[in-house]
Amino acid sequence: MTIAFRILIACETSGIARRAFAALGHDVWSCDLDPAEDGSNRHIICDVRDGILSEGWDLLAVMHPPCTRLCRSGRRWMSGPGKWTPPKQLPRGRTWDCLRAEFEMGVHVFSTCWEARIPRLAIENPEMNDLARDRMPADLPAPQMVQPFWFGEPAYKSTGWYLRGLPPLTETDRLPEPVRGSDEWKRWNRVHRLPPGPERARLRSRSFPGMMQAAAEQWSGHAMREIAA
Repeated sequence: MTIAFRILIACETSGIARRAFAALGHDVWSCDLDPAEDGSNRHIICDVRDGILSEGWDLLAVMHPPCTRLCRSGRRWMSGPGKWTPPKQLPRGRTWDCLRAEFEMGVHVFSTCWEARIPRLAIENPEMNDLARDRMPADLPAPQMVQPFWFGEPAYKSTGWYLRGLPPLTETDRLPEPVRGSDEWKRWNRVHRLPPGPERARLRSRSFPGMMQAAAEQWSGHAMREIAA
């Protein structure tokens, strides 16, 4: 039995996740504040918080919500020792008030998506710092941490999935890791080695096709088994 689900891919412009689910015959739409890179007519330009979450989706995958101020690596910019003390240093040209506003937006986007009345949910986000965890919904589980090379992608990028109503991803094609410090190892770390620039954030947040193919197959397969049971 083949079942087509209504799926929303939020906070993504590349179309990588949308195409992976669509290839399985599902009714898939993406949304973001920016247009889709592939020019798809199944992409909605909007803020995910502006009502689209209530349109009867069977599965929501939030790919790249704003996380710069929520992640562990960004904690040093948000607070000094303890919690919410003035940071020792700020990024050049930024103010603490500006960073805190970005933090509040990240918290609101994440919480709004997590609390949506959608039965199956996956939110991609790095491991959060303590300031962000303090503001998260009480039922938020620990993330499943995966790597692209578990899914045939020669790359390192620790990726967290916060899941509700969906099983953890199972690796499909684990590649042998290169020797640390080798040229190949450096290529695997290309996401972390991107130079500063206007495209850095977009390139760092791109989904990996192998991981998205696994997600589409495993999560929609899980939903089908639920319906058939």
